[in-house]
Amino acid sequence: MKNITTVRKKPLFRIQIVALLCLMHLTGGLHAQTAMVNVLNRHKTSLNGNWQVILDPTGIGEGKQVWQEKKPQKKTDFVEYSFDGGPYLKVPGDFNSQLCELTYFEGTVWYKKQFNNTLQSGKRLFLHFGAVNYLDDVYLNGEKIGSHEGGFTPFQFEITDKVKTGSNTIVVKVNNNRQANGLPGTGYDWFNYGGITRDVDLIETNSSYIEDYFIQLKKGCLNQVLGWVQMNGAKAAQNIKVKIPELNLLCKARTDEKGLAKVEFSARFKLWSPETPKLYKVIVESESDTLVDTIGFRSIEVKGNKVLLNGKPVFLKAVNIHEENPYKKARAYLINDARILLNAAKELGCNFVRLAHYPHSENTIREAEKMGLMIWDEIPVFQHIQFLDSVVPPKLERMLNEMMCRDKNRCGVIVWSLSNETYPGTPNRNEALISLTAKCRTLDSTRLVVHVINTQEYKDNTFNVWDPLYKYSDLIAINEYIGWYDPWQGQPSETKWQIAFPDKPVFISEFGGEALSGSNSGPTDEAAYWSEEYQEQIYKNQIELFGTIPNLCGVCPWILFDYRSLGRMNQVYQNGYNRKGLLSEKGEKKKAWYIMHEFYKNK
Repeated sequence: MKNITTVRKKPLFRIQIVALLCLMHLTGGLHAQTAMVNVLNRHKTSLNGNWQVILDPTGIGEGKQVWQEKKPQKKTDFVEYSFDGGPYLKVPGDFNSQLCELTYFEGTVWYKKQFNNTLQSGKRLFLHFGAVNYLDDVYLNGEKIGSHEGGFTPFQFEITDKVKTGSNTIVVKVNNNRQANGLPGTGYDWFNYGGITRDVDLIETNSSYIEDYFIQLKKGCLNQVLGWVQMNGAKAAQNIKVKIPELNLLCKARTDEKGLAKVEFSARFKLWSPETPKLYKVIVESESDTLVDTIGFRSIEVKGNKVLLNGKPVFLKAVNIHEENPYKKARAYLINDARILLNAAKELGCNFVRLAHYPHSENTIREAEKMGLMIWDEIPVFQHIQFLDSVVPPKLERMLNEMMCRDKNRCGVIVWSLSNETYPGTPNRNEALISLTAKCRTLDSTRLVVHVINTQEYKDNTFNVWDPLYKYSDLIAINEYIGWYDPWQGQPSETKWQIAFPDKPVFISEFGGEALSGSNSGPTDEAAYWSEEYQEQIYKNQIELFGTIPNLCGVCPWILFDYRSLGRMNQVYQNGYNRKGLLSEKGEKKKAWYIMHEFYKNK
């Protein structure tokens, strides 16, 4: 094997790691820890399966101290709650799709799971949640061990000193009520699936273990990796090895007193791309731990008005996707759920998927990468966020960190998206998101950072595209619904553009209109009848419009499948669904699907 040693740490590298560690420990006390990376390949015991539940629609379980599981002590005692005799819910899974009485429920459900512990001396134990929507309190054997806020990112608690030998009980209070100062806030256009929606695992480690690592190409390079490995535990100073057997590569390093080692090496990589989604087996070793991952290497950057993948211009043929299995009417979380969505994107002709409007499951990220789909990763900063509330900026940072921590080694992820359809006049919006952008770039300089805007003015068949966030965004990302929310003001092919920062690439991140599959009951040229023909014409006109856009680097129709959204109240045509899908919730191809498929085939 090549034997490559590291060079002295550079100031920028130290700044990046200090920023990362500060974000990882933003909260103290009983708040959850940012989860360790690569959970899939650690020594773990699944707690998935049936969990006992208590439904708490009035929210009184807190006062009754449900987590205590009190039992009568005297003949006159009684307890007004019990997990026994109640329903079970499958974990992972949303609760809305499992019990009919919870279909539209937003409130508290208490979950309970028992497990046996045989933890050996010198080992550590962590309770890891893939995601819980939205607020949760976690109790172990009647003691609160922590809380977490945010419905789409992983978190963990160390329970080494709290777990008992033999039987243990976990109780989780889950509440999916919309929060005015939450992320997202109280109004959003997707279904509010509540519950423990992703895997729950017990993870066993040695007393010192590999907590985190970053192994990706240095920005602008096609053959040089610049990364790091972070240890956790009392034995911080250790020898580190990074191996890529297929390349006969061995990189050696030594951690400092804080457990941090820089790794830097070069190799002749077969680069990852949609055409050849090459992934290498990468082994990260310390003196006390070993982790195996599959990692690809690619370069993504903007130069001038072009997006370059591996140094060559690429047109982003994308589609928006929500994390919903349309056939089950449920949150998508299984690998098979991911394949349903991603295979449909591939069939459309996509090389890129925008995972809207929150971090999707790690199953989806990893499957997309394997399939050669570039990925847009987004935090749920959606429309009317209360940026002026003092608790919101720390939430922004924590959710960004939790997403980046999990996905930073996935080469398929080429975009960190930090906001969608926020408004310049919202107090503290600009300051909060500009600051967040700087933190994101400090943590990871290798990917594109984007803000999505829909405040452009459309007048006299001319788009005036401007927003202060575009200065800080690598792409001019525009959501526009001409032909649906706004009527055409002239011929699509004669549209004019006035774009702030005219040298940047332009990406149409949303466009489209609604149609009920099979609808042709009225005039097909009137929006009120939700016909496939009306939607089809929007897409024909949009493709004409694309020809007028300067520096166009890609387009992304909204959306792949019709999806559930309670704000869609036309009971004839919508019936609780956003009908902008190119496919119906039954998988039926609408006429607009064929227009987009042909456009991508010829692009």
